Amino acid sequence: MSQMEKQTTFLDQVALLVTHYNRSSSLERLLESFKQQKIEFKEIIISDDGSHLDHLTRVRRLRDKFNFKFVESDKNRGLANNINKGQRAVSASYTLYVQEDFVPADQFIDRLKDGLKLIEKDPTIDLVRFYAYHKHPYLKPLKDGFAEMKFFFWRPNFWQFFCYSDHPHLRRSSFPAKFGDYKEGISSDRAEFLMAISFLKNKGKALIHKDYSHIFFQKNDQLEPSQISRKKIRKYMQLTDSFLIRMLRTIYRNIKFRLDYLFLK
Repeated sequence: MSQMEKQTTFLDQVALLVTHYNRSSSLERLLESFKQQKIEFKEIIISDDGSHLDHLTRVRRLRDKFNFKFVESDKNRGLANNINKGQRAVSASYTLYVQEDFVPADQFIDRLKDGLKLIEKDPTIDLVRFYAYHKHPYLKPLKDGFAEMKFFFWRPNFWQFFCYSDHPHLRRSSFPAKFGDYKEGISSDRAEFLMAISFLKNKGKALIHKDYSHIFFQKNDQLEPSQISRKKIRKYMQLTDSFLIRMLRTIYRNIKFRLDYLFLK
């Protein structure tokens, strides 16, 4: 079926929540991609983190075109605060969370509808993921290409700690009641990790689709690059091809993540 022949999909139980900071062109590209795919949500929430005036002006102009609720901030308070205040503005039963630098692939709507059916049918499912950097090491296949992400404390692969991620996902809008708000006043990476630990400790259940690398695409360019800054030593540790560095990093993470799981509150 061609793009012109596609019927509109109205998701009357789903809110689209997008966090935004100084990337108004990326935000417009994301919203336009949903519009081109004829996907309509019960509501669209754009949560801004104190963007510069030029970006704020542009986002405000976009409201008429895309009909969204704009949740602003008087200053930059970090991604954690931006997610928290955005989620509080949601009234729909389910939240599709997407950061502004992602774009959905053509297959996204089918994956979303399948994931929505699963989470509606099974009240124990908290999260349905559509993107990841790495394959989760322990998966239990379910249906429609989805699998449950399993966690086994004593198994060695540290990637299993990331059942939760702030990459594109569908979740129950009551998510904070079970897992808490994002921890504010710390780095975005640390806040995400603490949420991942909370998700595990509170027995969260997450699904992910087998095509997780082809449902959304992350697009950063020189005009609107990533807004996350990391220390040079950490960037080196993440990007180096050194076998020794990779082994040390793996050992460190396997130990530290388990200590965090046991002792963080």
